[in-house]
Order: sequence, then C-alpha cells, then structure tokens
Amino acid sequence: MPNKSIVILMADDDADDRLLAKDALNECRITNELHFVENGEELLDYLRQTGKYASASGTTKPGLILLDLNMPRKDGREALQEIKSDPQLRSIPVVVLTTSKADTDISRIYELGANSFITKPVSFDALVKVMGDLVHYWFELVELPPLRT
Repeated sequence: MPNKSIVILMADDDADDRLLAKDALNECRITNELHFVENGEELLDYLRQTGKYASASGTTKPGLILLDLNMPRKDGREALQEIKSDPQLRSIPVVVLTTSKADTDISRIYELGANSFITKPVSFDALVKVMGDLVHYWFELVELPPLRT
C-alpha cells in the first residue's frame, strides 16, 4: 500500500480535471494526501512556503508533483524550469500530466528535467488506471529521496 505520508501536489487550472484526478485516486483506494494549486505561481509559493502559503508552517513538501503545462500566470514549463533550478526542490519528482501531445512539448519538458510526460486520458477509467500506475510506480517501486523541509 502506498506510503500515506507522501503528499501528492497537483498543479492544474481546470477544476474539472482536479476533481477527476481526486476521484480517480479515490477509486484506486489511494489514501495519500492530495493538494491542489491552480497555476505555476501558486505551485512555487506552495513549495517555497511564500505568498498565501507563507504562514503555512505545517505545509508538507510533496513527494510527487503532477503538473499541467497550460496554466495562467506562470505555465507548467516555467514552473518546471524553476523547480529543477532550485537545489531545495529539484529532487521532487515532477510528472507532467497534460492534454498536449506535441513532440516539441515532450522534448522540451524532458530537457527541463521532468521525470515523466503523460498525456491526460480522455476517459475516467483510463485516468483511474494512469493514477493507479503512477502511485504504484512512484511510491511502491521507486526509492524516492528523503524529503527536505
């Protein structure tokens, strides 16, 4: 069973996609804590405990980030670049989960340091499978680095 102490942080501006991801994880009986942010700026504020997260001293650093590419204010590409450039954040695995299938996006995302690129499934059943596979891989098979506080 996945480690309940590992937090999943999903950055996606689409409320329906966030709800579907939550429902898919529930369907898989995944009990990991799941947090949401709506854009790249909010993602970086959460990770760095700045902005509206400055007083959130109990905010747990995520063990996995699910990142959409196309978001307002700061898109996923910009956020990924900042995460992977920051020595305090770069070890957090980032899985890009997006509607894009563009070869240029795929190449660029890996150049920026993403750990995986997954095109969002169109059906709920397929999303349940993807979420179950993601959690199984990242929390049961892979040895993750210790979380930095």
